[in-house]
Amino acid sequence: MFGFREAPPPPQAALAKPLDASRLPPFEGAREEVSEPLRGLRRIDRTVQHDDLWQRIRLGFSMPDLGGPLVAEKTAWYAARPDYLKRVFERSRRYLYHIVDEIEKRGLPTELALLPMVESSFNPMAYSRSHASGLWQFIPGTGKRYELTQNWWYDERRDIIASTAAALDYLGDVYDMHGDWHLALASYNWGENAVARALEKNRAAGQPLDYESLSMPAETRQYVPKLQALKNIIANPGLFGIDLEPIPNLPYFTTITKTRDIDVRLAAKLAEMTVEEFIALNPGLSRPVIRVAHSPRIVLPADRVEIFHDNLTRYDDSSLVSWQTYQPRRGDTLESIARKHHMSVAQLKEVNGIAARTRAVPKLLVVPANGSVELGRLPIMYAPPIPVSGRRSFVHVVRPGETLARIASRYRVRIDDLRRWNRIGRLTAGQKLTIQTRVAPAKGRQHGKGVKGKPRQASTPKPLKKSGG
Repeated sequence: MFGFREAPPPPQAALAKPLDASRLPPFEGAREEVSEPLRGLRRIDRTVQHDDLWQRIRLGFSMPDLGGPLVAEKTAWYAARPDYLKRVFERSRRYLYHIVDEIEKRGLPTELALLPMVESSFNPMAYSRSHASGLWQFIPGTGKRYELTQNWWYDERRDIIASTAAALDYLGDVYDMHGDWHLALASYNWGENAVARALEKNRAAGQPLDYESLSMPAETRQYVPKLQALKNIIANPGLFGIDLEPIPNLPYFTTITKTRDIDVRLAAKLAEMTVEEFIALNPGLSRPVIRVAHSPRIVLPADRVEIFHDNLTRYDDSSLVSWQTYQPRRGDTLESIARKHHMSVAQLKEVNGIAARTRAVPKLLVVPANGSVELGRLPIMYAPPIPVSGRRSFVHVVRPGETLARIASRYRVRIDDLRRWNRIGRLTAGQKLTIQTRVAPAKGRQHGKGVKGKPRQASTPKPLKKSGG
């Protein structure tokens, strides 16, 4: 094993003579039966202060160590890339204190604080091909299950506070389901039902039920070894030639919940920080204006809150927002709308999260209110995930005898997507499945009938202030 401290040998006196249990007095204390698996193996004394947050994390390590050639391979891979690790560790400085604090409140192992390194390299704007988003890489369906708001204005999958709470709730749930942290982590990556099926398959074959004995996709097979490799390096960075800069064991940010609608650029200016740094702490924003109705909080560095409030007193409500919503009319094009509001088509697309090659006009846009908005170039971290255009959502009711393969074929989607969108264990008649597809279901593939139930209508965001013309 790489970089782990060996447990100190027991005192010699304790080994000198075995204890004769028959000579002990009868036990008369309180008895308690543990009916649920313990989530952690170690209690953390949160009254003890450590100057370096990394040390606090090390002391909370309590997952069983995983060994083997794959762990060795991943440890060597990370150790050979000190510049990459330095970038990831530097990004983590903003978020780690909050994550560790939430982990300890729940009594979970602090190895979980390293999981965003595997998931997103601690980039809150990370966006995958499977539409997973944020530090913790929530897909839309799981995000909804854990009540993460996802709308035109704001995506809580990228919100540091909301997504961390949801991720730790989810990890706690799958640990309670399987009673094993390696299986819980596999569930987080692969899906708890997929892990449950793999366990059932091994159980039926009389095979071991541990993580390393299960048949799983290559990505999941490497997932826990990656986390273990990072744990190895952080436990003993010097052993691997890694320079691990200390992180102050102090809150990096705080939140403001009582605020007003305000431009993103202006909010950053009032806090006397760059827009890039502001977005790094408020990555859930998808538009250049913060709407109180959709954005639950503003997150600022702890030392910037007073500065923000002092500067805010110099502005009245009418001067805080320079953007408005615009509902396109018949005949409008992106070119005509951009021209009308004194901006380029590229800028219009950028602030509205429209793909560069898209020509279709959305039902709602955000545009400058008076043509005097400071546009400039939005920082690369700001660019919101491009929404999947034309996707529709259906509810399918499973019929007797139906299989996932038949349902997937009917809607022209993959079986893996069906499992990702729904909590599917054993398929049963009457079960409702959510289907997300760009095309209508193929008719005539089952009893000659179309889909049961109507497509859900996408809700139109409430306008900020209507633009005339």
